[in-house]
Amino acid sequence: MDNLLRKLDLTSLRLFVAVCQEKNIARAAERELIAPSAVSRRIADIESVIGLPVIQRQSRGITVTPVGETVLRHALAIFSNLESLGAELSQYVSGAKGNVRIVANLSSIVQFLPEDVAAYQRIFPEVNIDIEEHNSVDVVRLLAERAADFGICNAIPGIEEFEHVHYRTDRLSVMFPQSHRLSSAIKLPFSDVLRESFVGLRGDSALTILLAQEAAALGAKLEVKIRVGSLDALCRMVHAGLGIAVVPHQVGELYINTLNVSLVPLSDVWATRQLIIVFRARDQLNATAATLVNFLAQQS
Repeated sequence: MDNLLRKLDLTSLRLFVAVCQEKNIARAAERELIAPSAVSRRIADIESVIGLPVIQRQSRGITVTPVGETVLRHALAIFSNLESLGAELSQYVSGAKGNVRIVANLSSIVQFLPEDVAAYQRIFPEVNIDIEEHNSVDVVRLLAERAADFGICNAIPGIEEFEHVHYRTDRLSVMFPQSHRLSSAIKLPFSDVLRESFVGLRGDSALTILLAQEAAALGAKLEVKIRVGSLDALCRMVHAGLGIAVVPHQVGELYINTLNVSLVPLSDVWATRQLIIVFRARDQLNATAATLVNFLAQQS
């Protein structure tokens, strides 16, 4: 009985199952679109491997021996497992099951991704999603290094090397302590706050770079006295009266009712930013990642 896996093939087992179910070699051969003599040879091969008869041939058909019943039971289990395997693999092919790694900037993670991913997982609960926070510059770099399936970032230099689709619109506002003289404004241009003390984000985030560029375009340089590592810390610093900050509007709205701050939209055209989904090429996305990209792109 050694090495049955090597000696018994699936075709022979499938034909044996057909013979057992039809109780007749000729009918089994007709069902399987094969010559009766070929079916008989396959049965003989199984009996040769086992060393015992699996059927008894009679004038009007066959009967299955006790050994054959054992083989039949296991053969049916094998084919049932193969069907389950096929069904599960088809989920990967269709994108309903699998793993996806996303690199995304802070703005998208804080404002939009939690709700969008939750909605996606209600439809595809078997998909595992790994989201890593990086600034937009690093999102593009990691995609170039093939360290993620796709990324979400602002439109920055370098994305032209990749395929991309629109995800969300990100609007910037100024967060003031409520006691600030401009805190009751309806809307204002960036030029009106250039002389203020700012709280900013550390590093080379897309927001930090954008504000520095726009200030330079107006012939000024931002006075950033305090730099922090998160938008949450940024808002709390404003609450403490340590400066003002430019934040994504929806992030600021999270703190209006909990911190002593107010939020005033920027009127500048550049203050409306596009968040985009970036990937190397659509035909390089696996089915699961492609399904998630399509879903997120529809949320805008």
